[in-house]
Amino acid sequence: MYKAQSIGFAALTAGMLMLAACSSAPEAAPGTTSTPEQTQTSAPATAAVVPSPSASPATVAPSPEATEPTPVAEDPGPPEEGTPPTALEAATTVMRALKSGNMETLAAWVHRDRGVRFSPYAYVQTERDIVLSQDELTGAMKDPLKRNWGESAGSGESMELTFADYYKQYVYDEDFAGKAEVTVNQSQGQGTTVNNINEVYPKETHDFVDYYIKGIDPSAEGMDWRSLRLVFEKNGQDHILVGIIHDQWTP
Repeated sequence: MYKAQSIGFAALTAGMLMLAACSSAPEAAPGTTSTPEQTQTSAPATAAVVPSPSASPATVAPSPEATEPTPVAEDPGPPEEGTPPTALEAATTVMRALKSGNMETLAAWVHRDRGVRFSPYAYVQTERDIVLSQDELTGAMKDPLKRNWGESAGSGESMELTFADYYKQYVYDEDFAGKAEVTVNQSQGQGTTVNNINEVYPKETHDFVDYYIKGIDPSAEGMDWRSLRLVFEKNGQDHILVGIIHDQWTP
């Protein structure tokens, strides 16, 4: 009996200790179960990514519409070594020289050995048209020598003129630099005179730039049109002035 009482007392003591341990634990919320992950401190929300100051912004190429057009350059004078000009670029410089009467600039574009041929009308006469060298061109405006430049269309009279007079009548007789329509390797005006430019100056070896004015006096109804054609020999990528052809309506 003593042994039974001892066992009962030990069981009672163990039960009281368990009850005390349960009453000291924190109560969980009804209907929830705690896990190890829930007992850790929650991580803060991810902050927005800010690019570092060293990062370069993307470069946006300007659209063609936003690009300013390249202004027309002033007369650059004699050509310099560098990128060879196109036929149109060469003609633009030559035409500026003709407008201002700058014979030194004009001479710089002329073929050193063959000079430049002056044709008063569309039909180029290779055996008769006057050819001037670089040296002759440089002082041509002050040269008193009268040359026979051919026959005047209609009257058939000989054109005995100084270079300065010929220049005024059969080279820059209108504002070709300011008023003309410009084409490359295409003649615009067509009169009764045969245009043999491609026979004398073949396309394979030459380019020409045509400056055309439709008319000057409205009462003439377009029969007073003018053309000035600048002919260049193609030497590789270079363009060398070899011909200046004046053209107009002829009877």
